[in-house]
Amino acid sequence: MKRFICAALVFALALFAVSAKAGIAEERAALIEAYPELEAFDGDVSSWDAEAWIGSLCGCPEPCECPPPCACDSAAHETAAQLIIGAPAALLMEKETGTVLFAQNEREPRPPASVTKVMTMLLIMEALDGGVVTFDDKVPVSAYAMKMGGSQVYLHEGEQYTVRELLKAIVVASGNDASVAMAEYLAGSEETFVARMNERAAELGMTDTRFLNCSGLPEDGHVTSARDIALMSRELTMRHPGIREYSTIWMDSLRDGTFTLSNTNKLVRFYPGATGLKTGSTSLARYCLSATAERGGMELIAVVMAAETSDIRFESARKLLDFGFANYELAPAYPDRIPLPVPVTLGVASEVMPELASDERLLVEKMQTKRLERAVTVAESVTAPVEKGQKLGEVVVSCDGHTIATVPIVAADAVPRLNLWQIFARMLRLFFMA
Repeated sequence: MKRFICAALVFALALFAVSAKAGIAEERAALIEAYPELEAFDGDVSSWDAEAWIGSLCGCPEPCECPPPCACDSAAHETAAQLIIGAPAALLMEKETGTVLFAQNEREPRPPASVTKVMTMLLIMEALDGGVVTFDDKVPVSAYAMKMGGSQVYLHEGEQYTVRELLKAIVVASGNDASVAMAEYLAGSEETFVARMNERAAELGMTDTRFLNCSGLPEDGHVTSARDIALMSRELTMRHPGIREYSTIWMDSLRDGTFTLSNTNKLVRFYPGATGLKTGSTSLARYCLSATAERGGMELIAVVMAAETSDIRFESARKLLDFGFANYELAPAYPDRIPLPVPVTLGVASEVMPELASDERLLVEKMQTKRLERAVTVAESVTAPVEKGQKLGEVVVSCDGHTIATVPIVAADAVPRLNLWQIFARMLRLFFMA
């Protein structure tokens, strides 16, 4: 076997020495790049210790017994500064990118009332989408859940409702009793569930938040901020789009149609594109709202806290949403011209397809869209092995000379490296085809 390997290598090396004359200089150069010691080889096989070289390549003791393994400044910001919101605290965020478009006292901790239930809804949806529970699971109502005050759907001890029914009661009618029933079902007790709410808040970076219950009923020290409400609203709507099935309901019912549910979020009926999300009000918190709406493929999150009246709450949210939709839109980072495949040297495939590392869109001001420029830089070639996701270049998106974003271009697939024998086989093939 050893003699056969050496004989094959000697023959291949002889071809290597004349490869430039045979018209396959590119393969010869590639082989030299991989194995620099070959550059000095002039075809005199008598001076070449082939066995030792093979051993050095595969790491075997000599003699070798095995083959070698081989964003621009613009008037939109000025408009935001001039925007007058009639609530003490507010924030506007674009959902996909998480960009804050307007903020007013957004880090001040305040009681959120039933907007608390955004976190309750998030944990319920995570349990549903994670397969922990199903929509058809039967949830028993405890005496403790039945005694919740404030907004409720009048559950009775011993009754059983499906997760679907209770989720609808929470999202549409803001049922405190339904919230506690679900908390007990998922965690055993409201106290344990609230601990998980605070853990999840910490994971999301909600540093202004402290939950003391799952419903938002008044408790001293139960607070969050407009920014934190936007963060949990974004997580809910982005990771669990199924919540929209409930948050867009205007009127529905429970108990076989005998109990009417009416959405407390009036924007769902009166604001074009409204998708949710949650209202809240108590004498201490005043009127709060996390409102979501989508137009033209862009969804916005408008948070209002401590408005003096319900009308001011909805009007403030409407102003924020109108501002966002009038001034911003999402634009693709990918250029109109798709980059060509990148040649791969010494790879089992001759080329690799480039792709953007991320398919997320860019948030830009509408007046900038037609002035966007995309400069594409891609490697002329790459040497194997190529890892999936390996950077091959980048797209620089700019407007009026200002860089808005730089998005890496990466390899769509992995390309393993040819081993020595595959390289020689290719050279033989090209030699006889020349």
